Amino acid sequence: MSFESLGLHAALTRAVADAGYSAATEVQTRAIPVAMQGHDLMVSSSTGSGKTAAFVLPALNRLLAAREAAKAAGSRAERHAGPRVLILTPTRELAMQVAKATVDYGRHVPGLRVATVVGGVPYGAQLKALRGPLDVLIATPGRLIDHMESGRAMLANIEVLVLDEADRMLDMGFIEPIHHIAEATPAARQTLMFSATFAGHVGRLAQQLLREPQRIDVASHTDAHADIEQRLHWADDLTHKNALLDHILTQHSMEQALVFTSTQRDADWLADRLADMGHHVASLHGGHPQGRRSRVLQGLRNRQLKILVATDVAARGIDVPSISHVINYGLPMKAEDYVHRIGRTGRAGRTGLAVTLAERRDAGMVQRIQHFTTQRIPAATIEGLEPKRAEPRPVPRPAGKHFGPRPTGGRPFKPAGKTYSKAGPRAPR
Repeated sequence: MSFESLGLHAALTRAVADAGYSAATEVQTRAIPVAMQGHDLMVSSSTGSGKTAAFVLPALNRLLAAREAAKAAGSRAERHAGPRVLILTPTRELAMQVAKATVDYGRHVPGLRVATVVGGVPYGAQLKALRGPLDVLIATPGRLIDHMESGRAMLANIEVLVLDEADRMLDMGFIEPIHHIAEATPAARQTLMFSATFAGHVGRLAQQLLREPQRIDVASHTDAHADIEQRLHWADDLTHKNALLDHILTQHSMEQALVFTSTQRDADWLADRLADMGHHVASLHGGHPQGRRSRVLQGLRNRQLKILVATDVAARGIDVPSISHVINYGLPMKAEDYVHRIGRTGRAGRTGLAVTLAERRDAGMVQRIQHFTTQRIPAATIEGLEPKRAEPRPVPRPAGKHFGPRPTGGRPFKPAGKTYSKAGPRAPR
């Protein structure tokens, strides 16, 4: 469908056209009209499906409608203290991405005020933005709580609350901050919740925060990912895995690669190893300050960097169409994260390759991923680097027991300098 047929304000359809989009995606076609009717929404859609526009456009449309209603009544639109739209995201990178989309789609909205409140950056500019008239606030929960406790963030006039990647925010421990933030907003607000899944604690949060929500499930984790070729390479040990990685990274077909590790320490170690080999590479994880993160991502976008080594949280929201390869050097802690990882390639009409490098200790997670996606990842070999050990045999599922991603847990990493050794990641327990 065209954006004009969705009933959006002309200023928004013009901005969408300026951004180079002619037709709405499925999630936009289904979510935007329902959101514009004022309904609460629970939306599941795959990475790269255009979900950001699915909540930004109706929110901006609401702001424009309020202005025109005030003009028709012969009065000026009220500029309330505090924002009217609040968008919560799990990470700084995703918040910046949403803020850019909001500015782009609102470029023809006169006097639109957009502010971003995230951790890892100085408070000064954020405090200045919060003091003035504000239409849209995009924030990570932790930093927003800080401003609320200091009395700087006023949420009494919020009309639309958006929770983007709600499952990830809960995985990061933001359940209490989200409740605290929601309680500070009017009960009559509209709430739009976007999540990869609404099972378990995410579904319970939706029940607590949303009123008679409309459910939209556009693309599930069982989608075939037709633009992404998936491969599984079994590695005998760390040395063999490194040899497989080195071979893949030197192929002519590799434009840019996003290499995932399980921990921040492994990301730094592997980036150093690849840099020593002459690759243009950087690491990205939650222990880095925002300034460094911004420089690294800019280097990736302008192709100064060929390889980015990252953790799951740090890579959330990255949209760089030239990423041709996603490599799972360390497997994810949850099967759902595999889907988010491989969705970083095969974007904007391109094809991509998702490679998983697994040791025998990873067999259980490989099986969980395949069950979660209902697809088998084809095993492959590289000539001269074939594994010497037999492929692990799948473990039968216990009857009557849930078979899914293992729970996250463990102590959080404390970035206190590089404590790893050149020997690489720790050996399996």
